[in-house]
Amino acid sequence: MNDEYYMREALSQAQAAGCLGEVPVGAVVVKEGVIVGRGFNAPIGDHDPTAHAEIAALRDAARNLENYRLPGCELFVTLEPCAMCAGAMLHARIARVIYGARDPKTGVHGSVVDLFAVERLNHHTQVEGGVLAAECGQLLSDFFAERRRNKGGA
Repeated sequence: MNDEYYMREALSQAQAAGCLGEVPVGAVVVKEGVIVGRGFNAPIGDHDPTAHAEIAALRDAARNLENYRLPGCELFVTLEPCAMCAGAMLHARIARVIYGARDPKTGVHGSVVDLFAVERLNHHTQVEGGVLAAECGQLLSDFFAERRRNKGGA
């Protein structure tokens, strides 16, 4: 299995979020080729500003692996992580982060800042962006276009 396979799994999670009226972002955590955590955005439904896809997937993986540290794990997410999620990934000791679309408003892998490149941090995570970027970005574009249509027609 390759990065695109796992990103498609993250896209599936993102679609689930969209069906619930949440911003369609999804994530999966993989260890040794096995998905050990899944999550999607749910801050609206959960009334929780921390209920991002990455946080949900990290929590699920930590429960499944019975460890708050996730060394050797990879996290696939459909949107470039924000500062909160990047911080959680660093604290969890995620080895590699792979994301789809860039986030020009809150992304911290170079779109706004590059938190992952801060040398003074005690853990460093390998990051790769652009995996299925067009599909990930289109899902978000379609979601927000539909929202604008619904608000304009109401």
